[in-house]
Amino acid sequence: MTSRRKFMTILGGGVIVAAGGIGAWAATRDPAAGREPWQAAKALQAGTSSDPRIFALSHAILAPNPHNRQPWVAELSTPGEITLYFDTARRLPETDPYDRQLTIGLGCFIEVLAMAAAEIGHRAEVTLFPDGEPQPVLDDRPVARIRLVADDTVPRDPLFAQVFARHTNREAYDIARPVSAQTLDGIAGAARTARIAHATGAEDVVALRALSWSAMEIELRTRRTMKESVDLMRIGKAEIEANPDGISLGGPLMEGLSLLGMMNREEMLDPSSTMFSRSMAAQKVQFDTAMAFLWLTTPGNTRADQIAAGRDHVRMHLAVTGAGLALQPFSQALQEYDEMTGKYGDMRTALGIGENETLQMFVRLGYGPDTKPAPRWPLETRIRSA
Repeated sequence: MTSRRKFMTILGGGVIVAAGGIGAWAATRDPAAGREPWQAAKALQAGTSSDPRIFALSHAILAPNPHNRQPWVAELSTPGEITLYFDTARRLPETDPYDRQLTIGLGCFIEVLAMAAAEIGHRAEVTLFPDGEPQPVLDDRPVARIRLVADDTVPRDPLFAQVFARHTNREAYDIARPVSAQTLDGIAGAARTARIAHATGAEDVVALRALSWSAMEIELRTRRTMKESVDLMRIGKAEIEANPDGISLGGPLMEGLSLLGMMNREEMLDPSSTMFSRSMAAQKVQFDTAMAFLWLTTPGNTRADQIAAGRDHVRMHLAVTGAGLALQPFSQALQEYDEMTGKYGDMRTALGIGENETLQMFVRLGYGPDTKPAPRWPLETRIRSA
């Protein structure tokens, strides 16, 4: 059993001084097995698979999605066709009660799939919700039927080159490096249907930092919404590799604290605890180092609008990556539960969202350190029989 004497921890400063064999132990704590699907997709060579659907799906499962829930399931019973379903066991009922954000994640999946198909000379013909749009939540009906049709004339998308470099970056951004409006104007051009706007001016950025943090505080201090995140935390290598989804807290610091009983989940939920206050302080750094903001709106809020928002969001994220920037969604003020209603209205007002528009995504930007890919379930776990 590892003893407390093995560690001297300064939480918040993020320092662990290792003693004895702990340094060697720390070097083994990378949950690399959880990232194997990224390597598997990289290893695929265009045209080498007898089934183009495998190439397309291997890349699609790398798409961004809320809380890394990976809510997609593919059925391949019809040759040349993919029927995409929502995995109803992967809901976020407290923070995403109408499955809007998860639907956006499915849109990201569809867009990356279509890009990958084009790389191997196939056109993705997408029919959304062929059995009707499920409301008020997603159900067992298909989200999309996607036919892959061989077509040598289909253009390759230059954004596809960023698929393996695109990662959500939750680290502190460089506050000495501003983000130019001109750069973001170019990124906004990646969207096909959604309206993308941005804020880069110092006064606007400071105001949006404060507003988005106040929304985050509501989520953290509302027990049921905070518990939803805490329940999805995977702390340390073993937990991450066993369940490569949810919120990964990897590395020797987090795992060491967990082994010492200092990452107690119940204390994470207790606003009076030291763990809660330190966690708050650690997360606020993300907000304090936001150097610009982008947001994405659609003219409506149908399921098709949400899918379109997801397709444009991942395109935007890939363009952000290509520009050398880092991105992290700040979704708290956009969430549709009672305690967030006031902040939802405040955010719409601050961003000048029109009466008939839906604010679908709001993200922070800046220049950040390199980060590793988020864990993913292997493709075979995301395919089901008819």
